[in-house]
Parts: sequence; C-alpha cells; structure tokens
Amino acid sequence: MPEHSPIIIIPARMASMRLPGKPLADIQGLPMIVQVLKRAEEAAVGPVVVACAELEIKHAVEAYGGRAILTNPDHPSGSDRIYEALHIIDPDHKHNVVVNLQGDLPIIEPGVVRAVLRPMVNPGVDIATLVAEITDAEEKTNPNVVKAVVGFETGQDIARALYFTRGQAPANAGPLYHHIGIYAYRRAALHRFVDLKPGVLEQREKLEQLRALENGMRIDVVCVDTVPFGVDTPADLERARAILGAKT
Repeated sequence: MPEHSPIIIIPARMASMRLPGKPLADIQGLPMIVQVLKRAEEAAVGPVVVACAELEIKHAVEAYGGRAILTNPDHPSGSDRIYEALHIIDPDHKHNVVVNLQGDLPIIEPGVVRAVLRPMVNPGVDIATLVAEITDAEEKTNPNVVKAVVGFETGQDIARALYFTRGQAPANAGPLYHHIGIYAYRRAALHRFVDLKPGVLEQREKLEQLRALENGMRIDVVCVDTVPFGVDTPADLERARAILGAKT
C-alpha cells in the first residue's frame, strides 16, 4: 500500500434547521450533495463516497453515478457517520487516510480539498484541518466563527493547532484564524477519536475537535487563502446557484 491512500467521505443528512432537505436542494440541475461530490472528484486524491442518513440522498447520488452508503440515522456527528461508512466500504483497510468533507460546500475549490492532506507527510500528525486568516473585523468576535489558535512561523503555512475556540484568541496584536471544518484523519486516529467520550472543553465550547486535543492527539492546520462558501440558509443557496451558474 502506498504511504498515503486517501478516501473522501462526505457525511449527509436531511435534517437542517435553517434549510430543510439541504442535500437535495437543486443547484444548476443537480442536488447540492452531487455538486459537492463532483468537487471532491475534481480534487483527484482518491475515491469519493457519500455517507448518508436517508435513502433519498442515496438514490440522488446513485442517479448521478456516484457511490453512497446508507448509515445509522442516529449518529451524533459526521465523524461517527464516516467511520461507519468506512468500515462498510473498505473492510480490507486499503485506505489509511480519510477526508471528512462537509456536504454543504458545493463550490469548494479542488485545491482546497487537496490542501488538507499536506500535513500527512508528518507521521506524528493524527488529524489535519484548514484555516484562513480572518479579514473581517466582525468575525473576530463572532462566536459562530470558530478560531484556531495556531502560530505560523514566517513563511510557513502549516503549523500545529494548540486550541480551538468560539472566543477571540490569542490576545494582543496579530492575526486570528478562521477554522474551516474539513478534516483528514489517519484511519487509526479516526478509530480512536470515535471511541473517546466527549471532553470537558468540547462540551463547554461545543467543538468536537477539542476532544482530540484533550486526549493528546495532534492536529496540524494548513492556512489557505479564503474560507470556502458554505450553504446554510435559503439566501446562501441562491448565492451558490448564481456562482455555479456563472461558471457554466
């Protein structure tokens, strides 16, 4: 097996408070989940699978020609969902790195997907994820914008994450970094992560990635130019339609 044999798994479920049925929302003639699948395929890092909670999503993906795995609808997180799908689709452990790509990023650039794999050249890294420097002053104090506490050396764009918070950190002058919720897990790290109980800080901040840090796992981050546009509301959906429409 090569040093890295990645697989991309996209967790998806119909439940959404602000945009019900979000995975099947039409964007340029295709369900949103299929648009995300296409972006993942364009990254060309390995096979792409949708881990879905409902048959409607599975049927939509298969109608496009993609592969979807039906998983337990009661999973508490996307990490648990992709872990179940991984065992179903790859029982022989051919893939040793798993990319967890959110199902609401229909216009993500393939290069951003590829970037999350860069820290995996370091065997000490358990999990990799992405950040972008915050340029909007309002985002610095917005608790819905998760910040990664990380110190990049001059000229470097990969560093170890020390903490994640909804607060404004670190203190004093200097950049703040917007965490982007795309992850690459070593297979063994994903196994360990889903077996861990929720951490004290995880429950306080409502941030799942803190469970890994609280248990001594290493997370490295890559700094990219911009935060990928995610679809959470009807207005976001219209914007995604316009952006993809302009590209076709």
